[in-house]
Amino acid sequence: MYNKISTAALVLLIAAFSARSVCSQQKQSFPPPGKLVDAGGHLLHVYQMGKGGPAVIMESGSGDFSFIWSLVQPQVAKFTTAVTYDRAGFAWSEPGPVPRTSRQITMELHTALRNAGINGPYILVGQSFGGFLVRAFARFYPKEVVGMVLVEALNENARIIMGDKPARIREFAKGQTAPAPQTGGNNDTAITNNAGQPGMVDTSIEYPLDKLPANVQKMQVWAQNQFVFQKTVNNEMTWSPEDVQDMYVHKGETAYMLGDIPLIVLTRGSGGYDGRADSAELENERLAQQEELAHLSTNSKHIIDKNSGHNIHLEDPATVIAAIKEVYKAAKNHTMLK
Repeated sequence: MYNKISTAALVLLIAAFSARSVCSQQKQSFPPPGKLVDAGGHLLHVYQMGKGGPAVIMESGSGDFSFIWSLVQPQVAKFTTAVTYDRAGFAWSEPGPVPRTSRQITMELHTALRNAGINGPYILVGQSFGGFLVRAFARFYPKEVVGMVLVEALNENARIIMGDKPARIREFAKGQTAPAPQTGGNNDTAITNNAGQPGMVDTSIEYPLDKLPANVQKMQVWAQNQFVFQKTVNNEMTWSPEDVQDMYVHKGETAYMLGDIPLIVLTRGSGGYDGRADSAELENERLAQQEELAHLSTNSKHIIDKNSGHNIHLEDPATVIAAIKEVYKAAKNHTMLK
């Protein structure tokens, strides 16, 4: 998800998390299902299931945790290695250096995978904001990526509804230059100084998170109340427009494309613009932009899932599992998607 409440509202996400009362709880309230792995000076939680290759790596949307894939990962693990993880500052993962650029985040993931003994090649699965991240990973480590599934991923020119006005994510960019990725611990003094702040507990489990198993919903309540997590989400969203603008500026360039690796783009049936005077314009633009994502590779398919909203991995996990399996087979056998 681009956040756990709305579909892709970048600015609304930031406002929602900054307005929420928070509490501090011990990291061991729930033992991690995976293991903590060095990602370059801080530890990331990496959860591996299954065996075989290519390994499937799942990248969550903004504000989401590794267990958001609970309805997908076990099924993928039946035919290959299936990996989820928590980005720095999420759930059991330690906070990482700022700014939280795509280069920083992907370097940490790459390092953690290597240190966990999960070597490439990889099939990357990215949902919403995670779509930007898996595309960045493929750009920085192109020889290690052999397939991709984009689940309701946003186009770099996508518009979101801010209040009542459509705005493009990239328009929030300030023209900042991304620094080289850093190693070591977190350098955000706000996190360091406020990690123990008390506050109210947010126990809400809203649709479609209520589709998760009951024990996972308890993890969700625990994880979403970590002060470090909420600050990290803000850090990610603060930088995100800079990366999106970079992708827009370099659109179509070879380094930003995916060559001929198998790619499936999964898109929800309706954009949810009903009742707006410009609903037809926004819907046509959304579908055209999703189709454009499919053209990132010359070996691709675009599937519109009319049974789901933005969170297809929760609302219609079978479609996501089928897409991953299809890409996996094509990548493993070096064949074209049918």
